[in-house]
Amino acid sequence: MNHEYEQLLEGIKTKKAVLGVVGLGYVGLPLAVEMVKQGFTVIGIDVDPAKIDKIYQGESYITDISSEDLAAVVASGRFKPTTDYSMIAVIDALSICVPTPLSENQDPDTSYITSVVDQIKLHMKKGMLITLESTTYPGTTEELIQTEIEALGYKVGEDFFLCFSPERVDPSNVRFNTFNTPKVIGGTTEACLELGTALYSQYVQTVVPVTSPKVAEMSKLLENTFRSVNIAFINEMAMMCDRMGIDIWEVIDAAATKPFGFMPFYPGPGIGGHCIPLDPMYLSWKAKGFRFYSKFIELAQSTNDNMPYYVIGKTSTILNEYAKSIKKSSILILGMAYKPDISDLRESPGLEVYELFKENGANVEYYDPYAVSFRDKHGETVHSVAYDPAQFKKYDCMVLITNHSGLDYGEIAAMGVPIIDTRNAFKNYTLPHIYKIGHSVQHVEEPDVALIV
Repeated sequence: MNHEYEQLLEGIKTKKAVLGVVGLGYVGLPLAVEMVKQGFTVIGIDVDPAKIDKIYQGESYITDISSEDLAAVVASGRFKPTTDYSMIAVIDALSICVPTPLSENQDPDTSYITSVVDQIKLHMKKGMLITLESTTYPGTTEELIQTEIEALGYKVGEDFFLCFSPERVDPSNVRFNTFNTPKVIGGTTEACLELGTALYSQYVQTVVPVTSPKVAEMSKLLENTFRSVNIAFINEMAMMCDRMGIDIWEVIDAAATKPFGFMPFYPGPGIGGHCIPLDPMYLSWKAKGFRFYSKFIELAQSTNDNMPYYVIGKTSTILNEYAKSIKKSSILILGMAYKPDISDLRESPGLEVYELFKENGANVEYYDPYAVSFRDKHGETVHSVAYDPAQFKKYDCMVLITNHSGLDYGEIAAMGVPIIDTRNAFKNYTLPHIYKIGHSVQHVEEPDVALIV
């Protein structure tokens, strides 16, 4: 191996190599914190100065990183957050953790990766290891990074090293974190893979090498497309059970007793987060370039995208039981984050449900103890109402979108307000005014919302 390879490998083993992370969000900040905890000096780069200020103040904006842990990492003196991309010049191994959203036409938006690569081209030094973690289509690492840097005269595997290692972040997961979640990695050359594996093995418990970046890129898309397709299937089963008068939640519990050949998935108001709503479309888009059209991906996307409309229809049916319509009804959405016990609103189906209620003339508000505000489609800031049982009793109905563990389900159930439960959060309360998706509406005797005295 050449001098650059030997020097970087030695720096990794001795932890003298300076590491860098671009993008200090849900992926990048936990990664940078773990790197520092394992003894490395880390330069974190983000274009948002507010994030940098919060880090130096020891104030975490990420659910999985406590402010105490962040403050301790900053106090070590080995974590150096900045907005200055010129610091790339002193970095030996750089991990890219920037967003990869979809355009309005549902095509991949890789502009954030391209912007980082432009900065790398200006400031990189010979012998750098670059690892892309942002979820993207197979071929991105070579097309957007390798080609661009080699055009400057550097040769991959000799003058610089390049890998892809897909992020596997599950916000608020108390069991799996950066350290103990197995990490897939693919290198552009054998030398790249060896260095990437050596580096990630320093702060990830299990590293899984694969033969190329394309395999690593595809593995990430397979993971999330698998989830998208299965969630869409169970959402369709929920709508079918609704029509047939069968409780989908009881059906799932029964099927889940089989010790082999079945994995439970659960219906909901739609899909949220960065991964499941977006990643399958990266794969579908890339496949079209090979004249391959994935019917499963498109059908799953369509089914999941339709769930907010199903929730609106379900609400309309239930309000009709009380001689009311969505128009002019006062509706409270319970939970707006895309999953429990976090503030993350990315692609949350609750946002779409909110807009659909507004479009149908409802007076709609929301309560979420984590996500305290969001911007609606008109750019207006919408704030969470305060938790107030006396006020909650005045709504015509409540729609549970996010099953936060801290909600007092017993107290909310006892308010007597009709509840549309999209997560089976009220499963312990078999009361006539609590309705679930995936289960048909049972007619009430008379339009009286005060069902509990």
